[in-house]
Amino acid sequence: SDMIASLQGTVESLGNDWAIITVGGIGFQVFMPTSTLSTLGDKDKTVKVYTHLHLREDSVALYGFASPEELALFEILISVSGVGPRMALSLLSAMEVEKLAMAIATGNADLLMMVPGIGKKTASRLILELKEKIGTGWITAPAAGLARENDEVMAALLSLGYSTAEAARAVATLPPSADLGLEEKIKLALAYFGGK
Repeated sequence: SDMIASLQGTVESLGNDWAIITVGGIGFQVFMPTSTLSTLGDKDKTVKVYTHLHLREDSVALYGFASPEELALFEILISVSGVGPRMALSLLSAMEVEKLAMAIATGNADLLMMVPGIGKKTASRLILELKEKIGTGWITAPAAGLARENDEVMAALLSLGYSTAEAARAVATLPPSADLGLEEKIKLALAYFGGK
């Protein structure tokens, strides 16, 4: 439910995994990963967070994130059966969006299992259900232009018969330089497989 899609207000108080953000005289308690909490800074500062309103029969909770990417990844994570908002927050607190997306896309269960509360079963389920979903768009979230070009590299690799996870791994090794043309990037990505 995107009834409350974002909040802009002042930080009233901070807890371990939440902040109270006052918007127009109403204090909203927003649960957040530590990565987002650390960006809020001090009390009385004006902040903007991207939020997810989580409705259950017995509870309503608001979850907030520093970037639209974090929010989107959170929403993808909680779509997995057995993964609730709390567990999704633990995952997002443990590593940044790109690293987490990469762990899932490349099937790195060991990395996921380092997160408190994530056992082998949950790690496997996350990978199984999200590998393809997360494969492309996530790996280079910060630079949209770069991500688009890397999507083309991904597409080229996929058309050559590599799996999404393999292609994601190769794309992740590309230097984040915009100076490279598409063909050079594809060559580099192929060199990655050649070097294995």
